Amino acid sequence: MTNSHVLRTLMDISLVRGPLPWTIWTLTAIVSVALLVMLVMTLLRPHGRDTVAPLTSASASGDSRQNWPGSGVQGSAHMPALPVAVVAAVGTGIVGLVVAWLISDVIMVFGVSFGWAVIFTIAAGFAGMGFAIAATVRTHHVQHVLAALLIPLALLSSALHVDGIYGEYQTVGSLVGYSPYASINDVTIHAPTMTVSQWRKAAAAGTLPADVPTHGKVLTVDIPNTKSQFAARRAMVYLPPAALAKRTPSLPVMELLAGQPGSPGRLMAAGGIAAMMDTYASSHHGLAPVVVVPDQNGADAHNSLCADTTQGKAETYLTQDVVDWAKRHLPVAKDAAMWAIGGFSQGGTCTTQLAPRHPELYGAMLPVDGELKPTSGSVDNMVRTYFGGNRAAYDAQVPVNAIAATGSSSQALFAGAGEQDTESVKNMDTIADAAHKAGMEVTTVMIRGTGHDWHAVQAVWRPGLAWFGQRTGLGEMTKSVKDYPQVDVQRQEAQQ
Repeated sequence: MTNSHVLRTLMDISLVRGPLPWTIWTLTAIVSVALLVMLVMTLLRPHGRDTVAPLTSASASGDSRQNWPGSGVQGSAHMPALPVAVVAAVGTGIVGLVVAWLISDVIMVFGVSFGWAVIFTIAAGFAGMGFAIAATVRTHHVQHVLAALLIPLALLSSALHVDGIYGEYQTVGSLVGYSPYASINDVTIHAPTMTVSQWRKAAAAGTLPADVPTHGKVLTVDIPNTKSQFAARRAMVYLPPAALAKRTPSLPVMELLAGQPGSPGRLMAAGGIAAMMDTYASSHHGLAPVVVVPDQNGADAHNSLCADTTQGKAETYLTQDVVDWAKRHLPVAKDAAMWAIGGFSQGGTCTTQLAPRHPELYGAMLPVDGELKPTSGSVDNMVRTYFGGNRAAYDAQVPVNAIAATGSSSQALFAGAGEQDTESVKNMDTIADAAHKAGMEVTTVMIRGTGHDWHAVQAVWRPGLAWFGQRTGLGEMTKSVKDYPQVDVQRQEAQQ
């Protein structure tokens, strides 16, 4: 096996399922139980020694105060290791709970709540580390080694559990920005020679091209910022099997946007895009949408608001540079009815800004867990730092305003939110009301057992893909939206 194969194997190790997380969790449980049993046994032993305490003047002079069982030292000031560790665990757990809650729900550093599952997991991680640190300080020999080992294990276990809840980092490679994907320049892409309808007729007649592969390809590309000069990171593209043949159809497009912080690679991996599209293509004669995932922010720490501002022309980049490049270089249709834009979190907000502002480009919207308005600090701060004090320019970017001003009844909304992300559920309803008022077709779904996370994204986009595929002629939906796993349909309203 070559070094590159070894590296890819290591980078592809899953962080959310399989041997790695279960090994860490199992080791944490074994070490925790072993340490706890040893501390209890030492505590119950009349003259055990589990603490490291200095010889005080009181003990040296024969202080007759009662010995603590298991302490090995004289004097009530020297608590045994177990009670100290328990007190430390409770204290640090409470601190972790409060800090996580403040960051999540009061200060709202990331603009959305973590959700109680994450908050309690963080608190448990703090408690575990507090217990381990206290035990490390007050024990020696085997107990000291176990306690020291428990510190990183408790941290890793809680981090992996939080990641499992969100589904943000799917592999080891995603933690370090590793990309196993080839450049689009390494692949020959042919211009389309037929429509989707003609491809389906050829499939029915058994005359499809013989060179259609069984899987699509994920590729990277630097999309020129010719008009916007926006400093975007490298974009990603998924080409379905039909797009990789020498004779290809003009395919529909899904332009998808990650959240903030986030990146195109994060969306492709955490959203399970390639697997989702390949599964769809396998039952549709190689047909699936071409997926273009541009970078709307330029950096994890930056929020462009997906608008043309003093911070950069993100809207021009996304709606002109990206769209123009795709239409020139990919086998895609040019009609707005064949284009959808979607996104998660901040990307979902961008979706409901950009689509109604550009009905000539996008016929469908697929936002997940989006917000009611572009958000980076207070509105006053955004108006000042992004729009040069022009409040009207900011207001024009608010989705409900954009829908009312320029949204088209020919557009359609397929929106979703995690059940536990109650704020996003409310936001979705507000956006849906505006879209319905504008005459759009509206479908909204709530995903059971999820919050503001990538599990919700995948559960929304699976039926959303089938819905979009039916709209663009790829194939009829084989089951209703409500029959997809975890999906509760909130509303389905026809175009007015």
